[in-house]
Amino acid sequence: MFELNLKIAFRNLWKNKGFSLINVGGLAIGLASCMILLLYVNYEWSFDKQFSNYEKTYVVYNNIKASDKIFSVDFTPGAMAREVKTKLPGIAYASHSGSWGNQLISYGQNRFKENAMAADPSFLKILDYKFIKGNPNTALNAPNTVILTKTLANKLFGTEDPINKIVKFDNKEELKVEAVIEDVPANSSIRFDYLLPWSFLEKISPDAKNINWGDNSYLTLIQLKDNTFFDSVNSAMKGIFRQNDKNSNSEAFLHPLAKLHLYSDFENGKSVGGKIDRLRIFLILAFCILLIACINFMNLTTARSGKRAKEVGVRKAIGSTRGALFNQFILESMVLSFIGTAIAFILVEISLPYFNQLLGIELFIQYHNWQFWLGLFVLIFFTGLLAGSYPALYLSSFQSVKALKGINVNTGSGFSIRKVLVVFQFVFAACMIIFTTFIYQQLNYIKNKPIGYDKNNLVQITLQGNLDNEQKLELLKDKLLKSGAASHVTFFNADINSNSRNTSDIYWPGKNPTESILFNYRSAGTDFVATMGTKILTGREFSIKYNDSNKVIINEAAVKIMGLQNPVGTSLKFWGNPVTVVGVMKDFVSASPYQKVMPMIIHPIARFKAEVALVKLNNRQNISTSLAAIDNIFKEINPDFPVERNFLDESFEKKFADEHLLGTLSNWFGGFAIFISCLGLLGLALYMAEQRKKEISIRKVLGASMYSILNLLNRDFISLVIIANLIAFPLAYVIINKWLSSFDFRIGISVFPFALATALSLVIAMLTVSAQSIKVATTNPTDALRNE
Repeated sequence: MFELNLKIAFRNLWKNKGFSLINVGGLAIGLASCMILLLYVNYEWSFDKQFSNYEKTYVVYNNIKASDKIFSVDFTPGAMAREVKTKLPGIAYASHSGSWGNQLISYGQNRFKENAMAADPSFLKILDYKFIKGNPNTALNAPNTVILTKTLANKLFGTEDPINKIVKFDNKEELKVEAVIEDVPANSSIRFDYLLPWSFLEKISPDAKNINWGDNSYLTLIQLKDNTFFDSVNSAMKGIFRQNDKNSNSEAFLHPLAKLHLYSDFENGKSVGGKIDRLRIFLILAFCILLIACINFMNLTTARSGKRAKEVGVRKAIGSTRGALFNQFILESMVLSFIGTAIAFILVEISLPYFNQLLGIELFIQYHNWQFWLGLFVLIFFTGLLAGSYPALYLSSFQSVKALKGINVNTGSGFSIRKVLVVFQFVFAACMIIFTTFIYQQLNYIKNKPIGYDKNNLVQITLQGNLDNEQKLELLKDKLLKSGAASHVTFFNADINSNSRNTSDIYWPGKNPTESILFNYRSAGTDFVATMGTKILTGREFSIKYNDSNKVIINEAAVKIMGLQNPVGTSLKFWGNPVTVVGVMKDFVSASPYQKVMPMIIHPIARFKAEVALVKLNNRQNISTSLAAIDNIFKEINPDFPVERNFLDESFEKKFADEHLLGTLSNWFGGFAIFISCLGLLGLALYMAEQRKKEISIRKVLGASMYSILNLLNRDFISLVIIANLIAFPLAYVIINKWLSSFDFRIGISVFPFALATALSLVIAMLTVSAQSIKVATTNPTDALRNE
C-alpha cells in the first residue's frame, strides 16, 4: 500500500508541475533559511564547550562598585588563583593567565606578530587542549619555554620538528619550544597563538610578582572537584577582596565558562544576557520562516481543492476511508518536504560562503555527524507533518456525493483558516520591515553623531621594539613631520578605540570619601589636540615649553562629575600622588558610541608607556605615498618589527559590527519571509479565484466592469494586509522599545517605519494578487457557466 501511495504522490506532483514547483520552492527557501540560522545558533551555542570538564569550570568575575553603579569584569588580581586554591575547599585547579596581545616571535628570518598569553601549569589542567608534541604534564613549568599552536609552528618551522628549537620573543628573550598543540578552536572565548609560562611573565615584568589586590589585570579560572561545591565556593568568593584589602570596593563571584560568550552582559552585578538574546531572536526567526513556508504550502494545496475534489469522491466511492486519504496527502507533503530539503541543501552550500564572510566565522554542514542527520530527519518530518496536516484533514473531509457532482465543497465561512494563516504571514513580514528600518535608523543616528575628534586620515601605529623611550619617540616624530607624509604626530598609551585602563583612585576637593567614581586614565603626547582634531575648552594642552610631569588634562564628563566651577589649576590626587589640572578637553568617544562618555584624566606621555603613535596624514599628499613613507621611517628606526597600522575611521566602524550584522540578516531573512508570504498570498488568490469563478462570470454577464471586478477581488486581500499590519504594530513597538532602551543615545519611535511597512506590504500584496485577479476578470464567462 505504501508503494502504491508513493506512486500516486509522485504522479500527482508531476501532473501539477507548476503548483509543485511553487510548493517545493517555498519549502526549499524556508528550510534553507532555517538551516543557516540553526547552523549559526549551534555554532554560538557550542562556545567553550569543547573541554572535558567545562561544566565544572568557572571564570572568576569581579563586581566593582563605582560611580553609583556596579561594573562586572572578568579581570582579577594575579594573586586570586593562589588565594582561592589554598583557602577554599572543593577546588580542583585554579589558574591565572594574562593576554599579551600580538607580540613578535621569530625563528631565523621567519618573524610574526601573533597573539601571546602567559599562564601557569594549571591552565592546561583546566583547559585540556590536544597536544600534538610535547608532554602536557611538564608544560609551562620552566620559565624560558613556549607552547606553539599547530599553525604557528608550521609558519615558523615548516617541515622541521620544532621541539627543543630556540625562538626569540620580542627579538630579545630566547625561548625553547617544549610542545605543539592543536589550534585553539574558533568557538573558544580564550584565544592565543602561543603560550608562555607565568614564571616568564614574572621574570620580565616585575609587576606580575607583586601581590596587588587593586590591580585587576588577569583572568582567573577555577575548576571544581564537583558542582556540589558551587554554592559554598561562590559564597566564600564574595569576601576574598575585603579579606586581602579592607578598602576594596570589589566583590568576586563565579561565572560558568560555558556562559562566558553568550551571557556577557551584567547589570548591578547580575547576569542579564548578552549574545544569547541575539540567538533567541535568530531561533524565533528560523521557526517563523519555516512556519510561513509551511503556511504557504497549506494555502497552495487547499487552493487546488476544487481540482482534487472528484479524485477524493471517486476514491471514497470505491471504499477508501478518510484515514487512508489522510495518509495519502500526508505522504505527498512528506515527499515535497524531502525534495525541498534536497534543494535547500544546494541553496545552503551556495550561500554559506557569503554568510561566513558576513559573520566572520566558518559555518559548515557536518555530514559525518549522526546527530546532524537525526536533527535533519526530525526537521523533514516536522515540516512535512506541519505543512501537510491541515490540507490532509481538509481534503479528506470532502463528501463523495458532493465532490462527484461538482458542488462547491467549501464551507463558505468568511473567517477561514486560510485567511488567518495569510494574516499571520504578513504580521511577521510587517514586523521584519519595521525592525530593519529601526535598526538602520538607529545605526545612522549613532554613526552621524559627533564623536569629539576628526577620524578622517588619522592613522594609528603600534609602538614596539626599541620605541620605548622619549628620545626615540621624538626622533620618530621629527622624521615623520619632515617627510611631508604627516601634518601632525602625537603618542598615546592605549588604542584610541579601547575602553581599558580604568581607576576609581582619584580625589578632588569636595569629594565624598565614600563615593567611588570610575575614570578612564590615559597619557598623551604633545600636539594631541591638533592631531586628533579635538578641542581644549579651557586651559592648555601639554607642551615642551612647560614642565608638565605632574600636570593632567580632564574631559568635560570629569568636570561635571567633580562639580568644578574653575577646573584649571585645581589640585587632584591620582593614586595618592598630587597632580594639577592644566586643561579641559572636549569629550571624545573611546568606548561604545552608544553609551555616555566616561570621565577621563590624561597624563603626559612620560607617566605611562606610549603604546601607539597617532599620525594625521598630510592632505596635500597622496595617501599611498604617505603610507609608504611612514612605513619606511618605522622600518628604518625599528627594523626588526613589522609595521602595524590602521585607519581610525575603519577601526571605529567595527564598533557597529553587531548592528550591521543584525540589520543585514534582518534584510536577508526578512526578504525571504516576505517572498514566501507572497507565495502564500498567491495561494489564497488562486483559491478565491477557483471558488468565485462562477460568481465573477455571472457579474460579467450582468454588465460588471473590469474595474469593479478587480476591486471586488483585491478588496479582501487589502483588508487582510491591513489587519496584519494593525496586529504587527503593537508587537513591533514593544520589541523595538525594549531594544532601543539598551542605548544611552537613541532615536525616538517615529511613525515612518510603521507607515513604510504598511505601504510596502500593500504594494507587494497588490502586485502578487493582481496578475491572478486580471486573469480571472478577463476569462470568458461561458467557460465557467456552460454546465449550468
